[in-house]
Amino acid sequence: MNSVDFYDVKKRAKVSVPVSQCKKTKYERPTKDGGTQVRYAVKAEMDGSRLTKFVSKDTWDSLSCPEA
Repeated sequence: MNSVDFYDVKKRAKVSVPVSQCKKTKYERPTKDGGTQVRYAVKAEMDGSRLTKFVSKDTWDSLSCPEA
């Protein structure tokens, strides 16, 4: 995977960002029953817009970009 496709809300269009400019991140939050929910995302910044895309754990693991 050489690039990640994001949806830019300001431009109302899909944009492609090279993996070298992306960062992986995890969002964790407690649930009502005492467990923890983990969501995996890829973040990037392009033309002043912050872009975030939620991905599966398999996709997140396969990306070679650094973790934020």
